[in-house]
Amino acid sequence: MTQDKTIGNRIFDLLNGFLLLIIALLCVLPFVYVTAISFTSPAEVAKGGLILWPKEWSLAAYRYIFSTDTLFRSMLVSIYITVVGTLINLLFTSLMAYPLAKTHLRGRQTILLGVLITMLFSGGMIPTYFVVKELHLTNTLWSLMLPGAISAFNLIVLKNFFQQIPDGLEDSARIDGCNDVGVLFRIVLPLSLPAMATFGLFYAVGHWNQFFNAILYINDNKLYPIQVLLRQIVILSQSSIGDTSIEQTEIQPLTIRMAVIVFATVPILLVYPFLQKHFAKGVMLGSVKG
Repeated sequence: MTQDKTIGNRIFDLLNGFLLLIIALLCVLPFVYVTAISFTSPAEVAKGGLILWPKEWSLAAYRYIFSTDTLFRSMLVSIYITVVGTLINLLFTSLMAYPLAKTHLRGRQTILLGVLITMLFSGGMIPTYFVVKELHLTNTLWSLMLPGAISAFNLIVLKNFFQQIPDGLEDSARIDGCNDVGVLFRIVLPLSLPAMATFGLFYAVGHWNQFFNAILYINDNKLYPIQVLLRQIVILSQSSIGDTSIEQTEIQPLTIRMAVIVFATVPILLVYPFLQKHFAKGVMLGSVKG
């Protein structure tokens, strides 16, 4: 009976591993295709077909997109709004979640109800635009970071996470002379690094991928993030990088679009290894009792 159960478990593990491998390949295949096209010669791309490994390697598309500073400028804008915007998100979310985690806070339920309402209803695009305009945030990078400074869902989850921290740790910090701000930054946040790293990742990916707000609020093309430039190249297919039109070159527009996609995707992928360190460190800090 035990042997049959062991054989059944092995068969299940093999089938489960095979299914997960298929799912992983389906997830990786589009990125492999995009990367292969970006490194393929224009002549081979013109023949069409599915290309997963270039027969004729070429860096013409990357030389083209790097020929001007437009792409680098958009990349720097995206990096800036991702880093600064994520820090603003985490700061504001933590400052609001911490007091709401205290049951003795007056008006706590009313505030939480207001937060929940924003998850179901919003003011809409036009009222939000007027708010941003009246605050003189249009055509500035602040319009891409401040309007969504706090996510209602992340706020509620982080509040629940703060409630799980033992009150004895905070009381001991107050005995040592810490006020509420000191307790938050010296005790609560270090113990919440796993949650902060997770929400930081969500916020960062959102900032990196946003382009709709940039289209609404930004008029200066020097302030366009990388996703807006990518949209112009991929969707419009007639855009220009710098002062050179795609149609004026011998490079296939498809290879240029794929090269820009790879260039815009790789930086956010490099964030994951660093966040894994924060996950491990945060778990160790949260497991220490004293």
